[in-house]
Amino acid sequence: MIAAPAVPTVMVVDDQTLFRRGLMMLLQSDTRIKIVDDAASGAEAMEKMGKNAADIVLLDIKMPVMDGIETTRRIINAFPKTKVLILTTFENDGYVVQALQAGASGYLLKDSQPEAILSAMLAIMSGERVMTQSVADQFLNLLNGSVPKERYDGMTRREVEILKLLGQGLTNKQIAYRLKISEKTVRNHISNFYAKLGVGDRSQAVLYAVRKGLVEP
Repeated sequence: MIAAPAVPTVMVVDDQTLFRRGLMMLLQSDTRIKIVDDAASGAEAMEKMGKNAADIVLLDIKMPVMDGIETTRRIINAFPKTKVLILTTFENDGYVVQALQAGASGYLLKDSQPEAILSAMLAIMSGERVMTQSVADQFLNLLNGSVPKERYDGMTRREVEILKLLGQGLTNKQIAYRLKISEKTVRNHISNFYAKLGVGDRSQAVLYAVRKGLVEP
């Protein structure tokens, strides 16, 4: 008699308790997988993996102490047979590249349907890579050279573009005119990358741009 294929075990890692527990409830009724554990942080995930390594880890990107990128890297290094599937709200190409470089086998958004998440888990267990369509489109653009090859701390292509212009001395109004977007949109992008870079004003942002080679000193 041929033995039935083993059902892959799954750990869900997300610092948002409501989302984590809700996802587990949605997935645990499906017999194609077996939810065996959950964790609220990367550190907790590593500790639990050390005791009982799961076949698949569903992992968020943004978590305190140890983010999803570093957690992915550590899981893959310590448990090379484990597959990591990123499940996050962030779809910018910087995170996609970092996650794949760290060893993730897939990258989905949290608004994915449960069946899509299940299908993705089964696919990566078969050696495939899976990505949400919008994420896949951005990644293809990256491979085609239509976005910067260097990554800048999770900044989007548009944010990098605006930072370059800011570093060239353009005002918000001039940047808006150059890119054919509203001045309010420019301000929103600047606020977003200030937060990502941990800077508080334009001069600090320009210094960052100089260090990264985005503008001439």
